[in-house]
Amino acid sequence: MIGSIYRHSVAPKRVIRGDMAWRESEDTIRSICKRPLLLGRSRKTRKIRDLINKRLYDLEIKPTIAELEFDCCEIDLARLKEIAEKNSCDAVIAAGGGKVLDAGKLLSHRIYKPCITVPLSAATCAGWTALSNIYSPQGAFEKDQVLQSSPELLIFDHEFIKQAPPKTLASGIADALAKWYEASITSGSSNDGLIQQAVQMARVLRDQLLLEGYEAFKNVESKSWVTVAEGCALTAGLIGGIGGARCRGAAAHALHNGLTQITTSNRTLHGEIVGLGILTQLRLEETLTGSQLAKQARLQLIPFMKKLCLPTTLDTLSLENIPLNELQNACQFACKPQSEIYNLPFSVDPTSLMEALKDAGNEKAEVKTICSKGEKIS
Repeated sequence: MIGSIYRHSVAPKRVIRGDMAWRESEDTIRSICKRPLLLGRSRKTRKIRDLINKRLYDLEIKPTIAELEFDCCEIDLARLKEIAEKNSCDAVIAAGGGKVLDAGKLLSHRIYKPCITVPLSAATCAGWTALSNIYSPQGAFEKDQVLQSSPELLIFDHEFIKQAPPKTLASGIADALAKWYEASITSGSSNDGLIQQAVQMARVLRDQLLLEGYEAFKNVESKSWVTVAEGCALTAGLIGGIGGARCRGAAAHALHNGLTQITTSNRTLHGEIVGLGILTQLRLEETLTGSQLAKQARLQLIPFMKKLCLPTTLDTLSLENIPLNELQNACQFACKPQSEIYNLPFSVDPTSLMEALKDAGNEKAEVKTICSKGEKIS
């Protein structure tokens, strides 16, 4: 540690949260931009984006409207960059889900203009982070790109978020839970003080989500909803900002990246896949190291995830009829060089990952074999 330099983009410059967060943000928005690109995508969020557009005009701000055609991909980014430059846009306001927020952050990074993120669900912490995931036009994960900084302003308006479908909150819970299950195994023994603190924050977040997640899922007017929604969209991002890349991901996100390589008409949310990835990671630890704690954690999570209508098996992820070779290719992608899966403190290969994936949601699955090299690496 002595003599080493680490760079952390910990948080957005300003975060405004609450029931009237947009109204409270208006003076700040006016100080940032006059001609922003207002980026969105889904038809389901168009009503909110129309409201945002109107309120911007009320502030004498004249936005240029643009929409993603695909996920956050290079084809869209090139088109959006051309639109932004043609209209002399002086900022990017990204209003939507994780892919929209990622695209808005990356676009602002490339045109050297400030970014304002307005999450319209609590499905991810993308509104917070200095990181964007890039996908193919077909939705296959390609790579992530670290950005120069987190957004200039994050507006977390509860009234906007409450309009999102309940499944988006469930997805956010799964994605936020991964912070603990991935960071604890990759960085739990770190001597770096900041990383230790990030891991402990992830543990507290996990406990809150397990205790209050179902109540939040059922009732958007509950106190639990505020705790859980802000935990998923804000605290999870802060954990990644403090801990950095070294406690950001392991098998859960690596498997997500692999499974997106499968061509399917099913639109699955990021956190839904990550949730199955958590169960798979715990099953890997259970079978490759003989960990009873991992088994107990997996068996605790399965019924909790089912209550939230989250996928716990390939069947419930709507991948039950996928050809075997496509699943094998997905596991090979998850295990490609430089994958986050190698942050695990034991060796994993595509075959062991495939076996763990098949048994991840099986509450009666037994440990068949423990690899001779399965001891944890200190």
